[in-house]
Amino acid sequence: MTTDSCELADRICEPCRGGIPPMAEPEIATYLEQLGDGWEVNEDGHLEKTFTFSNFMQALDFANALGAEAEAAGHHPDLYVAWGRCGVEIWTHKIGGLAEADFILAAKASRIYAPA
Repeated sequence: MTTDSCELADRICEPCRGGIPPMAEPEIATYLEQLGDGWEVNEDGHLEKTFTFSNFMQALDFANALGAEAEAAGHHPDLYVAWGRCGVEIWTHKIGGLAEADFILAAKASRIYAPA
């Protein structure tokens, strides 16, 4: 697969309807490599990254922008806002793991953080 993070961010994040298995490790590793940018898979098997900011309002603005993007896609990450940071945790609840849409939303989060 030759998709990079920018191309992932350009794709449409379609919500998972369930009934499919979560991604297997090799596929996760491929997508994680494409995503780059400090994203990791945590011990629960969710995508995770903490974005840093100069103050609380920048972190809150980022969370609101990502929240709007996620809501439009029907995808709902966990967001943790604090002074100077916003933690993002993404996974597909219906399948209890990761799907392609999770990586697309993560790439969109990175794009919101650092617009091209």
